Amino acid sequence: MNNVIALRQGNLVQEAARPIPFEVVENPPELNTDVRPKGLLCHCGAQVVDRQDLFEVITPNGTDTWYPIPHRNLLAEVENQLRETGFIIQGETHALTHDGARYFGVIQVSLPTRNEGDFNWVVGLRNSHDKSLPAGLVAGTQVLVCDNLCFNGEVKLSRKHTRFAMRDLRQLTARAVGQLGDKFRDLDQRVARYKQHYLPDRSAHDLVIRAVDCGAVTTSQVPAVLQEWRKPQHEAFLPRNGWSLFNAFTEVYKTVNPQTAVKRGQALHGLFDSQVALAS
Repeated sequence: MNNVIALRQGNLVQEAARPIPFEVVENPPELNTDVRPKGLLCHCGAQVVDRQDLFEVITPNGTDTWYPIPHRNLLAEVENQLRETGFIIQGETHALTHDGARYFGVIQVSLPTRNEGDFNWVVGLRNSHDKSLPAGLVAGTQVLVCDNLCFNGEVKLSRKHTRFAMRDLRQLTARAVGQLGDKFRDLDQRVARYKQHYLPDRSAHDLVIRAVDCGAVTTSQVPAVLQEWRKPQHEAFLPRNGWSLFNAFTEVYKTVNPQTAVKRGQALHGLFDSQVALAS
């Protein structure tokens, strides 16, 4: 296994000793591993890993009040629920930090009835073995021309690692995944409104300042956002509209860690929804 996920020795148990009450697919035959959401960039020594490395992460023993969920169990349950709900899994990326104690994943999904556009639907996953983060699920988008990711936070599974975390995992995941279809369609409508909303420079500059105020971006990132707005790297963002400015922000999000990017993405969607008069 890769050194980045070789865990500390001590109060650990082999994951194989834990019962997994659902199917774990190590290499799904329908998954094209060449099609991956690449916008999940790592930080502070984190590393993108494959499924096998992820599955080999050892889960620590729990305590009387803390019961960690194996990363592989969370991934397997979410994937099973996605397939049962009718979603097609098209690609995935997995990353580990802190010697494998923290997991961030992105799963690219679609529905047979969806007309593919210039962005994909993605499901973000998170989990931890060091009590830093609860298990979580969030919906978002990935732009095809640049792999920009943004999560809107409308569909979330948040489960602390308490006594019945494993028992409730399937129910909580099923409930969250069951909402994804409607929420992803809402995202499609959102993006359409952003594209239709004309933004002159003056309005764009005002939005950038408001983005600082609402926590969607830091003051040190403002120059990078403005550079992307004024001279976008991709022709798709030359039109002076909300979608182009939105992607100026998400391009900058590639430089921050996934958890921070999720929080800022939620704030960014709220700001742009207000700008285009879209009810939340």
